[in-house]
Amino acid sequence: MSVKIRLQRHGSKKRPFYFIVVANSTAPRDGKFIEKLGTYNPLTIPASVRINRERSLYWLQKGAEPTNTCRRILSFKGVLYMKHLMRGVSLGLFDEKTAMEKFEQWNAGHEELVAKREEAHRQHKHEKRQEIMRESVRKVEEKNAASKASSEASDEAPAEEN
Repeated sequence: MSVKIRLQRHGSKKRPFYFIVVANSTAPRDGKFIEKLGTYNPLTIPASVRINRERSLYWLQKGAEPTNTCRRILSFKGVLYMKHLMRGVSLGLFDEKTAMEKFEQWNAGHEELVAKREEAHRQHKHEKRQEIMRESVRKVEEKNAASKASSEASDEAPAEEN
């Protein structure tokens, strides 16, 4: 019996929401699972991921194989890096305190990078919104100018006939 870390789909049609679960590889996608590790919501920007790092690390050390998407999620959250560091501790390359310091240093840099990306996305979204507003104002002004010009032309035409 092989164990996999995979996504279990929930949510309505075209509105996916996933649980990250540990399940037997022969179990159906949305069926029986061993343990729920967290959640993944791809609809938010950036995608929101909540995961129990300790339990995920436990299952990876026990031999659970993550699917491709779960591997990316675990990598993003630092679980695979933590597994890598714990392997170094078990081989005697460094102690657990050094491993935790390395992880905290990585995590701080990673959080800063994610915050920068989120701010850049927010800024881009704001600029796009401003551009759309300027374009709509310009179109309204053009429309008003055109209607004003046509009304002035129609007012002048009857005066010439008299």
